[in-house]
Amino acid sequence: MTTASAPGKIILFGEHAVVSGTAALGGAADLRARATVEDLPGRLLIETDDLSLQGFSFDPGSGQISSASAAYATRYVSAAVRELEARDVRIRIESDIPPAAGMGSSASIVVATVAALNGHLGLGLSEREIAQLSYRIERGVQKGRGSPMDTALATYGGYQRIADGNQPLDLPPLEVVVGYTRVPHDTFSLVERVQLLKERYPDLVEPIFQAIGAITERALPLVREMNLDELGGLMDINHGLLEALGVSSRELSELVYAARGAGGALGAKLTGAGGGGCMIALPGIEGKDALMVALRQARGVAFPVMMGGEGVRLEGD
Repeated sequence: MTTASAPGKIILFGEHAVVSGTAALGGAADLRARATVEDLPGRLLIETDDLSLQGFSFDPGSGQISSASAAYATRYVSAAVRELEARDVRIRIESDIPPAAGMGSSASIVVATVAALNGHLGLGLSEREIAQLSYRIERGVQKGRGSPMDTALATYGGYQRIADGNQPLDLPPLEVVVGYTRVPHDTFSLVERVQLLKERYPDLVEPIFQAIGAITERALPLVREMNLDELGGLMDINHGLLEALGVSSRELSELVYAARGAGGALGAKLTGAGGGGCMIALPGIEGKDALMVALRQARGVAFPVMMGGEGVRLEGD
């Protein structure tokens, strides 16, 4: 039996503008997805029992599936199984990462599955090959929409600056509090909506993208120096620009303003594509507990996340 786990991700700055070539900054989150592979002669079975997916099993041979919600994970795991020509195994998926929330859950599931199969089957894939293969698998399942940042962070951990390509960054760990709206989002639709807005009003939207990119570049030394007051201020500005693009939502805005108000956050913004999913906040002098109370009172799910941690790893044989 072989188990591998991979982290989720937080986009700190740069959502949407990165699609048009400006920089974005993301970090690996210490929430993880795990894939366990064990021998199962004569069968191929995919199972999960995490809180988000409520438990299911899927037999690719017979097509039998025990839950309609299973499609989220099985399509990624099944694609990895096909790519690596795996057979006679049971693959069990567990995940701490909420799906369709902008935290890279699909990339984490793919990377953990590829790494676990690599270890169990003795394929000898390098870390770089795991990252490249996982990106190809996720992008294929999502019909060309997968982000190289997500699979890179799930594989290597740490931080990544993404513009024309991925650049790993040596930055210290950063703790944020995540507020989850429990509203799923559709990344493709939101990205398409913003790009259409840019086509209609290029003279208005392009400067917003450039401002978001400038925020990303200003943020890099602030994270390195742990200048949290200024970093929080940039988060507030970035969120305002994303609201101007129309990708926030009532639920996200309620959490953002609850964090800044009763929660005493140094700054707060949505993370990911928007339209639902999650926001992030930097704890202020009242600490993360006060911040989480404020987010829960605003009807969000709140939890602390440490950014910049370890990438994919084998957890046992």
